Amino acid sequence: QVQLVESGGGSVQPGGSLRLFCAASGSIFTINAMGWYRQNSGKQRELVAVFTSTGRTNYADSVKGRFTISSDNAKNTVYLQMNSLKFEDTAVYYCSADLGDGLLWGQGTLVTVSS
Repeated sequence: QVQLVESGGGSVQPGGSLRLFCAASGSIFTINAMGWYRQNSGKQRELVAVFTSTGRTNYADSVKGRFTISSDNAKNTVYLQMNSLKFEDTAVYYCSADLGDGLLWGQGTLVTVSS
């Protein structure tokens, strides 16, 4: 089994920055790729930034140029650096792990952008 634990969420003013962390543990050899999604109340969960199985990155158009996904394989950790945050970035952010037969989700971490 794989476990995902996110951290790093919080409250920030517009224009500010936050860095999210996702640590994977357990049977990490079963993970094909990892990434970040988010969900705001009343909306569907949406892709934010992910690594593909070939190591490329995909970003939502709304975060391109502002967010950066990275990883430290030695620490089995994926990061999401979020800069120039906007009100509309407010959401619960979920770490994801592609296990081949579906996505595994972390518990989520809340990011609130408000003045």
